[in-house]
Amino acid sequence: MHLFYDPTLSRTDKQFCLSEDESKHACKVMRLKEGDSILLINGLGDEFTAKITDAHPKKCALEIVAVRSEIKPSYAIHIAIAPTKNSDRLEWFIEKATEIGVTEITLLACDKSERKVQKRERLEKILISALKQSKRLFLPKLNDLVTTATFIEVHPNGLIAHCYDETKVSIQAAFQTSNCPILIGPEGDFSLKEVEAAQKHGYKTIHLGENRLRTETAGLYACMQAKLICDAI
Repeated sequence: MHLFYDPTLSRTDKQFCLSEDESKHACKVMRLKEGDSILLINGLGDEFTAKITDAHPKKCALEIVAVRSEIKPSYAIHIAIAPTKNSDRLEWFIEKATEIGVTEITLLACDKSERKVQKRERLEKILISALKQSKRLFLPKLNDLVTTATFIEVHPNGLIAHCYDETKVSIQAAFQTSNCPILIGPEGDFSLKEVEAAQKHGYKTIHLGENRLRTETAGLYACMQAKLICDAI
């Protein structure tokens, strides 16, 4: 069954119209007709089964016939990551992390960042596409770009990965399933000033295995390890 997304859809709705973009996709691209059934999600934990009552390419009308809801997970996987110089790499991370189960993503403007501007609208579209692909019901929260200093003040205590020589622990030994963001720096790494500031705010230094990883790979590795820990609880 074809899957569509609309954040305005409420579990109390009995009738609904798809947005113009989704209506066009349903009626012109997918060639769906009156009487066809579709699935919808709102990113808030609800999945709707609906029947098309008017296959209008600009305002496709639906009748909601069933609703299934999930309880929001009690854990949090929050990855704070520096945008990569090549925007395609960040987009890849956001897509894959969403499929795996990240719950929140923050973009970090670091001292050594080469990219400090990002098109939020495009990233949101990637989030939604990955949400539909993975059949998740909760859309991860995407936060605007913020400096590392500001982030650690707002979110004290967490984990930070960097390449400087010092004693480090594994994610498995340090990750907590709530209030424990994981910081991933840019291609040039965090500055020493950022690392020291994070540690003063309660951050623990973690290693990501023996190999040196690209920013987006490090972010995905951290997300996967955190998800495994959450799933085991």
